[in-house]
Amino acid sequence: MKILPEISRTLSEYLLIPGLTTEDCTPENTDLGAPLVRHRVGEEPGIRVATPMVSAIMQAVSSPALAVALAQVGGLSFIHQNQRIEDQAADVLAVKRHKAGFRTSDVTVAPTTPLGEVSRLLAGTEQGVAVVTRDGEAEGEFLGIISLDDFHLERHGAHETAGNRMRGRDGLVTAPASVSLSEANELIWKHHLDVLPVLGDDSRVVSLVLKRDYQAHKTYHRATVDGEKRLRVGAGINSRDFKDRIPALVEAGADVLCLDSSDGYSVYQARTVEFARETYGDAVPVGAGNVVDGRAFRYLADAGAAFVKVGIGGGAICTTRAQKGIGRGQASALLDVVEARDAYAQETGVYVPLCCDGGLLNDSHMAMALAMGADFIMLGRYFARLDESPSRKLQIGGQWYKEYWGEGSRRAQNEARYGQRGQMVFEEGVDGYVPYAGSLYDNVERTRAKLTSTMISCGSTNLRDFHRDAVLVPVSAESFKQTGAEVQLRRPTVDSGE
Repeated sequence: MKILPEISRTLSEYLLIPGLTTEDCTPENTDLGAPLVRHRVGEEPGIRVATPMVSAIMQAVSSPALAVALAQVGGLSFIHQNQRIEDQAADVLAVKRHKAGFRTSDVTVAPTTPLGEVSRLLAGTEQGVAVVTRDGEAEGEFLGIISLDDFHLERHGAHETAGNRMRGRDGLVTAPASVSLSEANELIWKHHLDVLPVLGDDSRVVSLVLKRDYQAHKTYHRATVDGEKRLRVGAGINSRDFKDRIPALVEAGADVLCLDSSDGYSVYQARTVEFARETYGDAVPVGAGNVVDGRAFRYLADAGAAFVKVGIGGGAICTTRAQKGIGRGQASALLDVVEARDAYAQETGVYVPLCCDGGLLNDSHMAMALAMGADFIMLGRYFARLDESPSRKLQIGGQWYKEYWGEGSRRAQNEARYGQRGQMVFEEGVDGYVPYAGSLYDNVERTRAKLTSTMISCGSTNLRDFHRDAVLVPVSAESFKQTGAEVQLRRPTVDSGE
């Protein structure tokens, strides 16, 4: 038995001391970009994110819809692994079909499809346009396009066919699969198009470029994309069925994988990482964790982990500390592992990024974690609150909430993660609700603004400098009391003028 000569501390127990803010410290000059995978010191990583935020490997969080939205704003999602392999692979493929600025068609019909059916199908999609192929299959020969602007049910009749109202291929401007997004937009504006079909050599539709997405192309300039401009996406794996799950996810196009476990300091995780490296080399990076000390980091780094997640028991939905008595305050864990990470980089010449996972109750905690040396942060509760998460939105007592449950809860029944077969003996997570917070796009932009402002106050314009130059101070209990506002807050409805 050994007792560490320290107090286990959380991210709430520190404050940042402001640094010198120079003329260069402006929002435009501040870069939140971070490496996602291991790389040689001084070299660029194979995957980098412009927004250092990734979504947790959870049923209630990482849906394809959230993965698309988060990649568009510069982050990355990890599709959860608590499902059948083929279902997880399908979720990954759904994200990879989103090329930045290039859409796959939501609706494909045959020329014989009645207009009534076309209308019904288009009502269920926000694209507003359907592709017409010879056999009505997505992979069929392209014949034309049809939108709600091409017909009116009262005038043309619900039984009229799509082939009689579609815009045929011969009268359309199309582009080859090699077209770039800028070239596609030039064609759209030059020819006054609403939609540009992109065709492969076999006369099949590869994608669509929509005029109304033009502003989105400008808005999502930070998008996390691969070499083919497709959105990047990660996927969770476990140390039980990895020999079957990893190949399926790689085939689907997953850019990075991550072991999903509350405690990653195990030979099973090392074996899983080693299998991926032996099978795919560096082409399939696998993150590992979770850990809370330098010994565990070194073990997983030596095994070849692409990144290491830090944190046990600090999540808003997690009860591991209460149930098993294991864990460590998130600040203490992070500071220990950061020291080990930096020593490993100096010794081996290889930088293994750290992901802070847990203990992040608000945006200031995120700033604290990044200042302490985390490269990026993994969030569950934060994303579960948003429109794009897959859980139900419901109203309780006049307040809107989203459902949120832990992967260690009875609801999740995550056998692959916890190994409790059949009836769960005990839970390591709870099932509950979180206050609804609206759109991912709005929330992430607000968080980015706060992180940027914090870095500017500390005199840093990039995360590497923030790691190096940040000055932190522990907070006493009395000092902590003065962290928030000390007046009774009024609601905007109190004054009719607001």
